[in-house]
Amino acid sequence: MQSYRLQGARLEMSTSCVLQKLSGAMFIVYLLIVGVSSFTIQPEEHTVPAGNCRFRGKYFKTNIGIEGEPVVLQCPQMRYWLGASARPHVSLTWRKNDSAGMVPGGEETGVWVQDDAIWIVPAWQGHSGTYICTVRNASYCDEMSIELRVFEKTEASVPFTLYPQSLTLSTAGTLVCPELGQFTHNKTDMKIQWYKDSVLLDQDNKKFLSVKGTTRLLINNVSVEDAGYYSCVTTFAHKGTRYNITRNIKLHTKIKEEETVPVIISPHQTILASLGSRLTIPCKVFLGTGTDSATLLWWKANNTDIKSTYHERRVTEGQRLEYSENNENYIEIPLIFNPVIREDLNTDFTCVVRNTLGIQMLHTTVKEATTFSWGIALAPISLVLLLLGGIWMHRRYKHRTGKAYGLTVLKTGHQDFESYPRKIKEIK
Repeated sequence: MQSYRLQGARLEMSTSCVLQKLSGAMFIVYLLIVGVSSFTIQPEEHTVPAGNCRFRGKYFKTNIGIEGEPVVLQCPQMRYWLGASARPHVSLTWRKNDSAGMVPGGEETGVWVQDDAIWIVPAWQGHSGTYICTVRNASYCDEMSIELRVFEKTEASVPFTLYPQSLTLSTAGTLVCPELGQFTHNKTDMKIQWYKDSVLLDQDNKKFLSVKGTTRLLINNVSVEDAGYYSCVTTFAHKGTRYNITRNIKLHTKIKEEETVPVIISPHQTILASLGSRLTIPCKVFLGTGTDSATLLWWKANNTDIKSTYHERRVTEGQRLEYSENNENYIEIPLIFNPVIREDLNTDFTCVVRNTLGIQMLHTTVKEATTFSWGIALAPISLVLLLLGGIWMHRRYKHRTGKAYGLTVLKTGHQDFESYPRKIKEIK
């Protein structure tokens, strides 16, 4: 009997050793997996809590208005939401920063929202302030603020309402009457009157030519004397009332600058995106101190124009941006997907920039962002390890209890007390 028990103890010790080694090996594998996962870049999740909007900041350009004239404020972040299929699923609201409620709707108030813009007809100084545009759909929301300053229609206010423009000496240049897009959209009979130093320019003057049907004034053979202050005036009718729309321009003349070779500095060659999501890929071009007027920038898909490739406008080019940073010029055109589909993963998208000095192209591809989660992968392994650990602890506890029980038997003979009482007496 004692030999049988010793063999059982050895068997339990052997099984326990095997389980202990197996558990130790699994623990080492677990540590390796956890170590690798700690150095793995996991995809960023973009989840927005309900009722919480991402604030994109203040729009860089302040809108200028003149008392008694119409003003239109366009929602600045709508360029990120471009695409015909996106519009029906987007909700857009406006509010003024110093007002508790939303901007009132309805033309009877003189302030109403139309499409992606807020109209103020006419504007007064009390309309000055910060307006916040909120754009949301079922899964995303963002906000951006825009500043409006309305000035009195006086000579003293002119310096605050100027739009600076510049032309090159000894060339034929063009002035543009700015910020008229909302008022002249689909308007073929547009008429603009041009003034220099408050004097109406003669339409028969060969020096200045107002191009009919456009917002441009052509100046032939630009000279130093052409620098100065210009005004352009057009009209807008609303509910039987005609309002003037005035833009003041300060023209600078400059000598001809040397062009620089444009350099594409973004995007990256590979862009990660989730299928079914919206995606914006900006193509940013560095021009140095060179001019952007003669620089062309556009996108291609599989060596074909974007508009020709995507007739349904699921993929579109956004608005061209021209800006300066630290006295260096940049231009940018975003490529907007609404949404990303599997077909895009096999498409070669190319950003192309060209001027008189050269051409540059940058290819980029869209790849599906991984959704693999180490937490999900490690869950079953952790469960197995816990199960094996529990078995090993149970066996080890049982083995130790057996040892203690065996020692008691050897010292007291307790295992034979009830079964062999006479033998116990004889031993005594």
